[in-house]
Amino acid sequence: MNDVLRLPAERRLADELDALRAHDRDPRPPGWRLSPRAVETFILGSNGRAYEFERDGAPARAVISRKFYGDDLLVQRAIVTLASDRGLLLVGEPGTAKSWLSEHLAAAVSGDSLLTIQGSAGVTEDQIKYSWNYALLLAEGPSLRALVPAPLYLGMRAGKVVRFEEITRAPHEVQDTLLSCMSDKVLTVPELPGDDGVVLARRGFNVIGTANTRDRGVNEMSSALKRRFNFETVPPVEDLNDEVRIVREQVTTMLRGTTAEGALLGDDVLELLVTTFHEIRAGRTVDGVKLDRGGAVMSTAEAVAVGYQSALFASFFGRGRVEPEHVAIHLAGAAAKEGGDDLKVLRNYWEVAVKPRAARELGLWKAYYKARSALKG
Repeated sequence: MNDVLRLPAERRLADELDALRAHDRDPRPPGWRLSPRAVETFILGSNGRAYEFERDGAPARAVISRKFYGDDLLVQRAIVTLASDRGLLLVGEPGTAKSWLSEHLAAAVSGDSLLTIQGSAGVTEDQIKYSWNYALLLAEGPSLRALVPAPLYLGMRAGKVVRFEEITRAPHEVQDTLLSCMSDKVLTVPELPGDDGVVLARRGFNVIGTANTRDRGVNEMSSALKRRFNFETVPPVEDLNDEVRIVREQVTTMLRGTTAEGALLGDDVLELLVTTFHEIRAGRTVDGVKLDRGGAVMSTAEAVAVGYQSALFASFFGRGRVEPEHVAIHLAGAAAKEGGDDLKVLRNYWEVAVKPRAARELGLWKAYYKARSALKG
């Protein structure tokens, strides 16, 4: 599978899931692949502990990596919600790992993170519940053979977690198709007779939704639908060291198996990159100096994208080592999506935060300041 761009979590981290299952002795909610404690370990890591298990009949070991940095209690509450009769809605700024957390929770609970609905203005009820093979429908009439199940149908029938990404981007009438499925745990297919036209949710079924706070007011959820979810706000990463760790791990993973795998993103350059995003997002430097804030999303996910692009640039057009200039080259494209105003914010950051550090010759800040010409837009 080396030619696959990205494997889902349950395949990418199959060893970790197998190791946890081999050692999981705690009670599991009906329909769950792992106990709540094991799900928590999968998300928050095993703190270096190695789990022994068998892979293809041979002994193997796996250390459970940490996938989410932030409030551990948030993760515990999310797991409890998934074991209840309410759905889980992860809310926050763009790029705060809501979809990442959603994917890994679904992989741990159901062993399947692919029952996913992508919310957008164009999503329809058919894409959520079911549609029809119209050739069979015309030839045979309504039948199970002619029915094409969508994620919600499949999740209810199999007792698995369904993910609804960017739920507030979907039209109201599409959102509200979830109501009976989440309250009565039933999905009806009026075209089919008898029991064939009724899908009763099996134990293990639930819904994880995600919503960006910047989309508030676009397609606000109805009060009825909100009551069927427990809301959890996922904040940006507050600890700079945690953010550095996340960006390093994600960039390393993304480079693995590519022609740029050997590109070096050193800790010194990584510090420049992450500090820039961290401080502009906060609106002040770590020294307390106030900064301008633009309309662009200065999220950890965007920092990962800039780190990855910088590593590719260093591999293709440099000497294989990411330099401060490479970061500056790609910052403008990632952090200036709203145009000239965001470029002004970046240039202001260079004068207010980068220049004083360059004058004190701290680390690579001097080279970073010299790269300011790359911010032209």
